[in-house]
Formats: sequence, C-alpha cells, structure tokens
Amino acid sequence: MSFDTLVLGGGIVGTSIALHLQKRGRSVVLADRRAPGEETSFGNAGLIERSSLYPVAFPRQLSVLLKVATGRYPHANFHWSALPALAPWLLAYWRASAPARLEATARLMHQALAATVEEHRVLADEAGAEGYFREGGWLKVYRTAEGLEAEKHEFPLAREFGLTVKELSQAEALALEPHLQPAFRHGVLWSDPHSVSNPGAVTKAYAAAFERGGGTVTIADARTLAQTGKGWRITGPNGAIEARTVVIALGAWSLDVLAPLGYRLPLIAKRGYHMHYRSQGNATLTRPVLDEEGGYVITPMERGIRLTTGAEFARRDAPKTPVQVDKTEIIARTLYPLAERVDPEPWMGNRPILPDSRPVIGEAPRHKGLWFAFGHQHLGFTLGPVTGRLIAEMMTGQAPFIDPAPFSPGRF
Repeated sequence: MSFDTLVLGGGIVGTSIALHLQKRGRSVVLADRRAPGEETSFGNAGLIERSSLYPVAFPRQLSVLLKVATGRYPHANFHWSALPALAPWLLAYWRASAPARLEATARLMHQALAATVEEHRVLADEAGAEGYFREGGWLKVYRTAEGLEAEKHEFPLAREFGLTVKELSQAEALALEPHLQPAFRHGVLWSDPHSVSNPGAVTKAYAAAFERGGGTVTIADARTLAQTGKGWRITGPNGAIEARTVVIALGAWSLDVLAPLGYRLPLIAKRGYHMHYRSQGNATLTRPVLDEEGGYVITPMERGIRLTTGAEFARRDAPKTPVQVDKTEIIARTLYPLAERVDPEPWMGNRPILPDSRPVIGEAPRHKGLWFAFGHQHLGFTLGPVTGRLIAEMMTGQAPFIDPAPFSPGRF
C-alpha cells in the first residue's frame, strides 16, 4: 500500500494530524500498535486547558524537595533506581523552571493554547463528538492561604491574555460544586477551559471521522520504519506500507523510532495514574476540580469520578507503582464523597516531556520527509488539534496559523 503520508501514533496528536492532512487532500495512513485513543490519550483529566499558562515546574523550595525525597509530597513519586539516568534531564528541567524562564515559556505557548478550544470544536463538530464536551471551566481549591498566594502570580499574565479567572471564597466555591466538602479555604475558577467526559472516546471519534473520509487506520509496529529511495516504509499486517512523508507522533515512544536514525532528543516519560470511583448517594461534580495541595484532580467521566495523579519519575517501561493513587485517594475523600473503586486496578500512562516543556513540531533537520510532533507534556489532549492543523499547514506549504518557531526540533 502506498500513501502520501504515514502518521505513526494513534493518540489525539497523531489522529488530529491525520484528519488535518486528509482535509488538505493528502492520502494518509494512521498506524500504531493499538487502536486509536488507547494509550496516553485515554487516561488524562479530559481538560482542554486553555488557561494552563505556566508549565508544571520542578520544585525549587528546599522544603518541597525534602518532602519529595521522603515520599511525603503527593504530587510526585520517583524510583531511586531511575535517578542516575534521569539526573541530567532533571537538572535541565530544574534550570527551565526558573521563574523568568517559566514566564518566557508561558508567553511562547500562549499562541497555541489560545486556539485549543476552537480547534477542538472544529474537529468535534466534524466527528459528531460534541456530546462529550462541556463548558464551565475548572475549579482549583486551596487548603491554605499560602497555596492561594502561589496561584495568584499567574493572574496578571492571565488577564493580559484576556482569560477569565475569579478568586472564590469557600462559600462561593461550594455554591458551584455543592457536593464538595469544606476541606479547603479558598477557590479559583478558571472559566475558559472546556472538558470532556471521555477523552479516549473523543480520540476514537476523530479517528472514525478520518476513516469515513477515506483514511486508513492500521495496526503496525512503528519500529520497523525504514527510509527508502522514494520515502518511508513500515511493515503492516498485510505487508509493506509506503509513503513519501512520515510524521512521528508516538509521544513517549517517539525515540524508539528516532534513536536508530541518530536523533538524541532529551525526551522522557512522566508517568501518571488514574482510578474511577462511584459517588456516595446523589453526589455529583459538574467540572474538573484540582486540589492543588493534595496533588490530584477529580473530574466527572462517563465511567465515574476519575482521580488523576501527578508525576512519577521512573523508567518508562518499569512495572506500575501506583502509590500516588493510594495516597491521594485518602486526601480526595476529605474533599468529595467518593464511594468504591470502579476499575480492577489503576491505569497508568506516559506523558512525553522535554525539559523546556514545549513540544517539538516540525521537519527533522537531517532526513527529508520526516516530521516530528511529540513532547506535549501535560497538554497532549489539549494541544492535539492545534498540532494537527499546524503541522498539516507546514507539510502542505500553507502559511502556519501560529508561529512554529518555538516548537522547532532544531532547538535541540
């Protein structure tokens, strides 16, 4: 089989790229080892995070680092055995988390984040996936005044960018979400983000729209990728699949394909977990809620209330260690009346992250027809359609709707 473009990666990023290339007249095959939407795009908090201005930063306070080291910081977990290999990356991440650099990153990311809700809306309308989407923003709650003060440093930049953010009293927050318990003192409502009730199903809906438009979705091993005289080839279930161009949108697995081609980008996997719960009685949530000091998000999903954890630093393929689910579940039960667990075991996913918290989107510097689209850190579901449109415009010679320079692979 021969195509114009082979997209490797069936998550929200790869699926969005396939759709946008198809809309521009390209014949496209979307290939992954599993069906679309069944890896990292399945397990997130379902946020289209229009207001995530500042990236998730490496802690710089000694008190927080001591809590991390002693296992008393619910936001993060780490495997001691992985630290020697991760140390150079963590140092680069720490440097990129300096306040001035975080603000610079926030300004660079703003143009992409500003388009996220609208770009999702376009694809959702075409895919018939509107029913998964809801407005109402998301609510952040703070158990201490110090936690709220730390959040307030984002307010000036948010208002500069025209975002709607409102500080709430405990009573005002409880009026929005009356089934929360008063385990917090303050709240902040960010009104611009949207959220979905099933991010994996949204990705599958986008993939189904791609197939209805004549696109091909197949199961294949991306590690068989090889350059040919005419382009690129992988081995599929029915033989060779060839294309003039290829896009690597494999998230945390991207280097499995790129390392043999000589690329050594500083990409790691930040692991994360989730678990679903039933609610006690008639308790409900209407939007995602972040317990900032508790280190977790609870969000209403089709399957129940989903609790998502912070970051785990470990080897990507190491066995699960879902200790953060156990720790944060105890804290979450003081905020919301969770009932029994729904899932037989915690789900684990791998967030692909580069130390500067920006994805790589653009053409590879040393191979013709090879394109990168990965490293979206905590914002993969948010930025999938934006990335799809941007890279499709670049690949087809259109003027990019946002400046691609901040995401250039050449920065590494």
